Amino acid sequence: MEQPIHAFHHLFEQLGLPNDNQAISQFLERHAPLPEDVELADASFWTPAQAAFLREEILEDADWAEVIDNLNAALRQRQ
Repeated sequence: MEQPIHAFHHLFEQLGLPNDNQAISQFLERHAPLPEDVELADASFWTPAQAAFLREEILEDADWAEVIDNLNAALRQRQ
């Protein structure tokens, strides 16, 4: 299996969020579990720009799509 083009912490950087391991863990703890009926980009904790980025990258199956899918999965897990 090929590695994603972008690393998980790079996605947080791209979204303008702190991207060290502790900050990522805290983000996931604070926002998980994301309800199954809420699309990732529709979650209330995103800014409009962040939501647009997430939505566009998934719709276009762009370079970021795989790592965004990983974020989606991480936010769906129960802590």
